Amino acid sequence: MKELMNLFFSFVKIGAFTFGGGYAMLPMFQKELVEKHGWTTEEELLDYYAIAQCTPGVIAVNTATLVGYKQKGFVGGLVATLGVVFPSFVIISLIAAILNNFADLPVVKFAFIGIRACVCALILDSVIKLGKKAIADGPALGIALVVFLLAVLFDVSPIILVVAAGLVGLLVQGRKFTK
Repeated sequence: MKELMNLFFSFVKIGAFTFGGGYAMLPMFQKELVEKHGWTTEEELLDYYAIAQCTPGVIAVNTATLVGYKQKGFVGGLVATLGVVFPSFVIISLIAAILNNFADLPVVKFAFIGIRACVCALILDSVIKLGKKAIADGPALGIALVVFLLAVLFDVSPIILVVAAGLVGLLVQGRKFTK
């Protein structure tokens, strides 16, 4: 029971202290799950992000479910999922109740400008950290650049990009093992 409570409150902390959704949670996931608790390695976390991106739902919720399941099975997945969504549920309920009264205030508008800028910087930080691990060789760099260009220039669906990149990675790495 203590481990489940630890799992729940770790994900409550992630859900409560990160703003901007799934990708903005990546730095907190790294610190809490990899560095603090050792529940996953950076490589496993990258795999969880990839799976979470490919499956329906929110990346943060999907990642929490995968990590929780790894730790304590079905119950762990459920507890981690509830933990990560609980703060959002409470905060959104409170905001929805009072936002209409304050949304037009300049101080609120300015605060959101700052929060959005912060979230962008945190996402970039995670991309750089994860990129150092994920882009380990020339083929991986090539795949990353092609995916980036297709996403930016042609607005290709992330699902198509992830599946195609997985297939290319399988073909490229498969050649190394057959030689």
